[in-house]
Amino acid sequence: MLNESQVEAGKDIQQRTGKTFYFATRLLPERVRHATYVLYAFFRVADEVVDAEETAPPAQQRDRLERLRAEALGVVETDDPVLSAFAELRARYGIDPDDVNVFIDAMESDIEKDRYETYAELETYMDGSASAVGRMMTAVMRPDDPEAALPHATALGQAFQMSNFLRDVGEDVVERDRVYLPQTTLDRHGVDTEQILDLDFDERVADVMRDELRRTESLYRDGVAGIEYLPADCQFPVLLSAVLYADHHRSIRKLDYDTLTTTPELGFGRKLTLLAKTAAYWAVWRDPVAVFKAVSVVPYPEDDDLAAEFGPGSTPVEHSRRSGRVSGWLRSLSRWGSD
Repeated sequence: MLNESQVEAGKDIQQRTGKTFYFATRLLPERVRHATYVLYAFFRVADEVVDAEETAPPAQQRDRLERLRAEALGVVETDDPVLSAFAELRARYGIDPDDVNVFIDAMESDIEKDRYETYAELETYMDGSASAVGRMMTAVMRPDDPEAALPHATALGQAFQMSNFLRDVGEDVVERDRVYLPQTTLDRHGVDTEQILDLDFDERVADVMRDELRRTESLYRDGVAGIEYLPADCQFPVLLSAVLYADHHRSIRKLDYDTLTTTPELGFGRKLTLLAKTAAYWAVWRDPVAVFKAVSVVPYPEDDDLAAEFGPGSTPVEHSRRSGRVSGWLRSLSRWGSD
């Protein structure tokens, strides 16, 4: 069993460094919430090794990450409360060692790699830095059918990280000299890496952002479609996380896609508004996809097709894949919930 000090150490790290994720984590059932604090603390400890590039040479960073790997996998003992708690958690929930390894591998790649030629290359990185995180979270939730849940958890983990990348384009340049926008997308719109490094925003960069937002929103649609495979008491918190992270796209579009010179933030008031809207829909529908469609800013192409058929403002709202139709009152609720 995790002891109180281990849980509190993880909670403190998440509360300080992952405010959006922490906001939704508090709604998880205790058995998953405490495990999530420990998981997040482990992720941050590894991430902070990489972010210490100004105070530690690359060889020292790699050595520390390899030590973290061994401690996390239980190969060597540790007196670090975060690492000991994670090792205990990994053993108890049967977290796949491969996910621990690809996560550490991704952190090691951050030491020297700061550009990505293609999205496929970036996706390989995110499989360790984000998707593995989603798979570990799924393991501690213990769904009845993990094989059905895991591909969607992978997609949702990538979606969350891509939203962060798109929100933090300028910040990543200034603070880390990193560009996560794929070079092939930059090339397609006539943007070179130097323009990004110079924080020189123009309409071509906006087109790059539009492309990557569309790609990321496809990941959200895929990820949210699998929330139904999670335990019933975990579905709403994960859905809320998706709504919150996707809302960065609203902020990005309000800035006319310029996250080179401004980093948008999701304020506490906005989080409360999204919590209230999501909870209201969830109380009626209990369908992750239907609620996400109603509350989030992520478009669904099939709904655009329905709008074309029925006319603006009269598109039927999908209640769920199981029930098909909703009442006129719920259609009114849907219009209230949209931005």
